[in-house]
Amino acid sequence: MQAAAGGPMKLRTMFACSCAVGAVGGLLGFLYLALLHGAEHVLGPHGHDPWLHVVLMVAVGWTIGRLVERLGSPGDIELLMDNVHLLGKERARVRQLVSLLPISLLCIASGGGAGPEAPLVQTTGTCSQWFAERLRMCAADRRMLTIAGMAAAFTVLFGAPIGAALFALEILHRRGLQYHEALLPAVVASLVGYVVYVAASGLGLAPVWSFVLDAEPVPVDLLWSAAAGVVGGLVALAFTSGVSRARRVFAALDERRRPLVGGLLLGALGVLSPFALTYGKYQIDPLLSVGVATWSFFALAAAAKFVGTTVTVASGWRGGFIIPLFFIGAALARSIHLLLPGTNEAILACSLMAALNTGVTKTPLGSTLVVSKMAGLSLIPTTSVAALVSFALTHRSVLLESQRERIESAPQPTHP
Repeated sequence: MQAAAGGPMKLRTMFACSCAVGAVGGLLGFLYLALLHGAEHVLGPHGHDPWLHVVLMVAVGWTIGRLVERLGSPGDIELLMDNVHLLGKERARVRQLVSLLPISLLCIASGGGAGPEAPLVQTTGTCSQWFAERLRMCAADRRMLTIAGMAAAFTVLFGAPIGAALFALEILHRRGLQYHEALLPAVVASLVGYVVYVAASGLGLAPVWSFVLDAEPVPVDLLWSAAAGVVGGLVALAFTSGVSRARRVFAALDERRRPLVGGLLLGALGVLSPFALTYGKYQIDPLLSVGVATWSFFALAAAAKFVGTTVTVASGWRGGFIIPLFFIGAALARSIHLLLPGTNEAILACSLMAALNTGVTKTPLGSTLVVSKMAGLSLIPTTSVAALVSFALTHRSVLLESQRERIESAPQPTHP
């Protein structure tokens, strides 16, 4: 299966390698999430006294600082994205995974407001890059295989193979999908990773959330989706600005003390609202099934997650903000629906979730397909309208600094 050193992969080799990294990504995803769920039962905020959990969060923050000191920096997904752009110069940093895995598991399991998407994508992408280096592939093919590994991880978390493949390609850039030659390897790896994860977990093919349409979509819902795109874009701008400002505040602290202070703040936020803690994946269905509540209840839930995730990301607690953004969008949709009962709540929810995530990550196509699949609804026209409106509104705002234009214009691989 080895490719000639410095030469492009043949089609058969590319297909086999994409299958291999997809299978490994699906298995790594299963193992990581199994460990995470076990740790959540011990460290999670559910079932603990809120004030006792404050002590636990401070202890976790202190432990994170000690682990970074002893094991070294765990890196982050932005560093992996840099590696994808600079594969001619950068090598896989497998050593960072020794630090990343225990630290991210502690952060997420104890109730940090960020999810497993970033650590898992960093893990599978790094392993895929290392695999490509062992096969002595050229830089362009190493890039393709790294992206394929990232796509497999997104698939495990989203359960949406095609959407995850597009997401992995879009998130590297601020405008569009530029490493287009990696699309087929990413789709192959996503599908294989999905099959492996479903077989290992036994979860089946059901959507992640149980959204129900109030009524069939009508033309006016396109206008509501465009309005949701504006709202989602504005919230995305606020989130980007909030995280950037919070990072500057935490930068004044010693690197080892940032997680400890972050843990203290997160614990205090958890006392005020349970929605400030955890990354929100398993809070969305219960939130939307609440029978009697005011619009302000859901607006405060969104605000709590907004602040909790901001503190988590800025203080050095490892995790991703994609699923928390979905939670914020769903909570805001319920709030708006209670204020404007004539709207279709499911359409609003999908539109706001995609718009908010697109405004931060610049992934309109991937966000549309991922949200539609996770919600189990065929709402691509309305959801894509919201995503594209948000994209247009937020295109100058950047949170992921590693997003950039394609650096090189090297000849594309040919596959005889």
